[in-house]
Amino acid sequence: MTKPRKPRFNHVAMTVTPDLLDVAGRKEILDFYGDVFGWEEMPQMSGDRKRLVLMAYEFGQFVFLEAGDTPTRANEGDHFGMAVATRDELDEMLQRARAWQERDERVRIVDNEVEDFDVLKLSSFYVQFLLPLTVEVQYFDWQQAATA
Repeated sequence: MTKPRKPRFNHVAMTVTPDLLDVAGRKEILDFYGDVFGWEEMPQMSGDRKRLVLMAYEFGQFVFLEAGDTPTRANEGDHFGMAVATRDELDEMLQRARAWQERDERVRIVDNEVEDFDVLKLSSFYVQFLLPLTVEVQYFDWQQAATA
């Protein structure tokens, strides 16, 4: 008997105002998150002033934005995270976010931090633009001693 695959997270959902999901708002969201992270719209699931679904790299991983009268209210520090495979990938995303911040003051960044746990050096940064939740990008740098 084949052992079933372990469950995995596949999406995050937030409620935003219908105005944020009009043509101009969707374009701003798509331009930023597409440029910084490479996310793409799933147009068959999106609708003007109703919903925007962003595919995050592959089908089955997505960010779901739904219009509603009571938008998600996040506290400072509320976020969702994603991991990248290399430090270069983290640095490139951070550079693209910084470039956006230079031209749009609504982009908020908490700069790169490295936490040293001996067996793991965890690098991360946070970025927020228009959405209630911040995105944390992490790189897990496992140290040689940990793999021995």
